[in-house]
Amino acid sequence: MRLYALAVYLFLYVPIGIIVLFSFNAGKAASQLQGLSVQWYGKALSNTFVVEAFQTSLTVALTSSILATVFGTMAALALQGVKGKTRALFDAMIYIAVMVPGIVIGIATLIAMVTLFDLLNPLLKTLFAHAENAPQLGLGYGSLIAAHGLFSMSLVIIIVRARIAGMDRSLIEASADLGATPFGTFRQVTLPQIFPGILAGFLLAFTFSFDDFIIAFFVAGSNTTLPIYVFSSIRRGVTPEINAIGSMVLAVSLCLLITAQSILRRGATKS
Repeated sequence: MRLYALAVYLFLYVPIGIIVLFSFNAGKAASQLQGLSVQWYGKALSNTFVVEAFQTSLTVALTSSILATVFGTMAALALQGVKGKTRALFDAMIYIAVMVPGIVIGIATLIAMVTLFDLLNPLLKTLFAHAENAPQLGLGYGSLIAAHGLFSMSLVIIIVRARIAGMDRSLIEASADLGATPFGTFRQVTLPQIFPGILAGFLLAFTFSFDDFIIAFFVAGSNTTLPIYVFSSIRRGVTPEINAIGSMVLAVSLCLLITAQSILRRGATKS
């Protein structure tokens, strides 16, 4: 069993290690190590297209994760008062959203948005008939943020609900007995207890949004996120610059995931 586990880990992580190693290649060939250098990191960071794609990914990930955290936390708190079959139905819908393959979510989101735009654009054209440029809805930042926000919200709900389940409810009851308002109890008692789960959910939502390619590929429109740029570039061949971009994204993602896990563990220890 140990040898089997070792083989699985090697199969998973050796290719990632090779990408990181060859990102320091001094030569131009992606598969031939010709000394060590950090030149490709400098070229990647000075590449205008990489910087623009990074800014797009950062904007979409930050906005969608904030929205997912706010609405996901509200949904998690609201679901605590739902019981019976209704609770089971909502639970199933939340877990299904996480389990459904990304390509299905991407196609479904694209079809839903295009259908909605076809219905609303003629209406907007009628309302702004006297304007020179009537607003037109289309794929872009809005569709990216909406798609990533809806997908990430399920992750936030699951994490925050797990934190709520381990919360000390005696403090909430004591706050109510002492005459605190519901909002005061939430602000001074509930929120500090569930904040580690909220922050961890935000970090995970940001990571999933920033790294996502499949859903973004369908709904990005003319915008290019960093994963889409990498995919477009490797179709022309893998270069050490692509390895450097992948290594930097990997480092950022690992830092965020480790931070989220540490926050959850500390929160569980304090409770």
